Amino acid sequence: MDIGTGKVARADRERLPHFGLDLVDPDEPFGVADFVRHALETLAACSSAGRPVILVGGTGLYLRAVGRGLPIGETGHDPAIRERLEARLAEEGIHELVAELKDGAPLLASRTDMTNPRRVVRALERALVVGDRPPAAPTGYDGSIAWIGLSVETGAHRAAIGERVGHQFASGLLEEASTLRARFGDAPRAFSAVGYREAFDVLDGHRSVDDAIEATAQRTWAYARRQRTWFRSEPGITWLDPADPATSARAIREMRRLIADPR
Repeated sequence: MDIGTGKVARADRERLPHFGLDLVDPDEPFGVADFVRHALETLAACSSAGRPVILVGGTGLYLRAVGRGLPIGETGHDPAIRERLEARLAEEGIHELVAELKDGAPLLASRTDMTNPRRVVRALERALVVGDRPPAAPTGYDGSIAWIGLSVETGAHRAAIGERVGHQFASGLLEEASTLRARFGDAPRAFSAVGYREAFDVLDGHRSVDDAIEATAQRTWAYARRQRTWFRSEPGITWLDPADPATSARAIREMRRLIADPR
């Protein structure tokens, strides 16, 4: 999934080492616990070599899990159990699952929103996989970290998203989506990523390319707005203006300062 994810070009990856790419196929499960394990291994290796790392994102939960620590010891995930529980939810309704969770896993039940079907299913899945016990202790990177954010003006942000989406479709997103679907089918959850669902609609004759570009840009902007809200609530971020020519120098100074003076 190269084009739709905006993956760094191979030529750039050869000039500067990049990590966290091409780890799994689209049909393989890969969650926050897997990401944290990979990130911590990479950070430890680079740290021992005296090399700073820029962790770019992206998904706020994943960055928080690495930078601040989240309980990720065991995922409590089993696709077959999840599928059975979701089938039961559709057939029996939420009340039967709520009763089973309260009876079999009271500790997890006390921590679960019983009005949320997805969370009830997730809690029951965890109970069946690892038992009725709280999540493991938080795990995160324990070295020096500088949190730096780029504060982009709304109009410029939306325009940049529109250009990015147009470039993706012009660069072969439809062909990539067709190749991926031929290999993996429609089932992988990864194909719900922004751009791929719209590309499939074009391939199936349900949208024009222009409609798909517009829909992808709208979905991307909606996601970007959620990111903006998330990161504005994160403490300790130094916000910089990317339109300011001095931004890069300020970011480098901030990283060096925190590396020299660990948190």
